[in-house]
Amino acid sequence: MGKSLFLFSLHFILLISLSSQDPNPNPNPKPPTEAHTELTNYGFPIGLLPSSVSGYSLNQTSGSFSVDLGGACRITLPPDNYLATYSKKITGKIVKGRIVELEGIRVRAFFKWWSITGIKSSGDNLVFEVGMVSAKYPSKNFDTSPDCEGKRSAS
Repeated sequence: MGKSLFLFSLHFILLISLSSQDPNPNPNPKPPTEAHTELTNYGFPIGLLPSSVSGYSLNQTSGSFSVDLGGACRITLPPDNYLATYSKKITGKIVKGRIVELEGIRVRAFFKWWSITGIKSSGDNLVFEVGMVSAKYPSKNFDTSPDCEGKRSAS
């Protein structure tokens, strides 16, 4: 069990770090939306959300948020064609440096879909939580928002 958990953690680390590297950067990136700007207000980089944000709501008191992408979003992560998907609606709770109860972002590894359940900002790093497993990455890897690929579909 320990070895498989280590291998999953290693693959998860590779997956997240690859997700933020765009081999064909867009020369005319979309300006950040209010939702992207709100991420920075809480200590997170804008690249945690795709560029396709069409709306959001945030309860300043409870930290509960909802982000609307207008449709599901898929990102293929090179070189091994890992997939990451964003539901058309992402929800959770945000406070300074922490996102919890996150729903709507999944990554595919080991022939299974894994939900990212939380993200913590810690100095120059982000810690991603998938159940009991976590992985740390430099937050600078998420300085730009990824574009969704292919046809957007409702889900």
